[in-house]
Amino acid sequence: MKVQCLNSSSIKTRNLIKKTFAELINEKKQLEKITVTELVKKANLTRSTFYTHYDNIYEVAHDYQLQTIELLCSEDLKLYSKQDIIDYFDNIIQCLKDNEKTYRLLLSADESLLFLEKLKKIANQKIYDALKDTYKDKFLSLNISFFMNGVLMELLKYFRNESEYSLDDLLFYMKKWFEKIFD
Repeated sequence: MKVQCLNSSSIKTRNLIKKTFAELINEKKQLEKITVTELVKKANLTRSTFYTHYDNIYEVAHDYQLQTIELLCSEDLKLYSKQDIIDYFDNIIQCLKDNEKTYRLLLSADESLLFLEKLKKIANQKIYDALKDTYKDKFLSLNISFFMNGVLMELLKYFRNESEYSLDDLLFYMKKWFEKIFD
C-alpha cells in the first residue's frame, strides 16, 4: 500500500474505499468484475485519491483480509489455556458484530472461500499452540480442524443469510462444542 503514515483523513478515505468496495463486491459477486473507475465513481473520489492509497482493487481486498487476520493473530492476544481460547471466541464474535455489515457483504462473494481457508489455518495454529502442552492427544490437530471447519462454515452461512442463528447463538455453541471436544 502506498500511504505509509495514516492520519485521520487517510483513514477516513481508506475506510470509504473499503466500504464502497464491499458494496460493489456484494453487487458483482466476483472480485474481477470490479474496476477502479467504478469504485471511485461510486465513492465520489478521484482516481488519484484511490491510487494514493491502493495500487489496485486486489489490494483493497487484501487489506480487508489483513484487517481480519490481524485480529486473529494479534500478538496482544496470547492464548495459553482453554479459558484464553473461550475469551478469544468472544473477541472474534464482537469484532464480527462491530463490522457485521461489511463482513456480510464480503463473505457473500465467491472469493470468500480462499479467505476463510487462510483464517482457518491461522486459528487452527493459534488454538493448537495454546493446547499442545496440556491436551495430550495424538488427534489434537484433527479435533481442532474439525472444530474450526464447523465454526467457519456456520459463520459463512450466517453472513450469507443462510442461517437461522444469531452471532450470539453461534458464540454460545462455539464455546459449548469447544468445551465438549477439548474436555
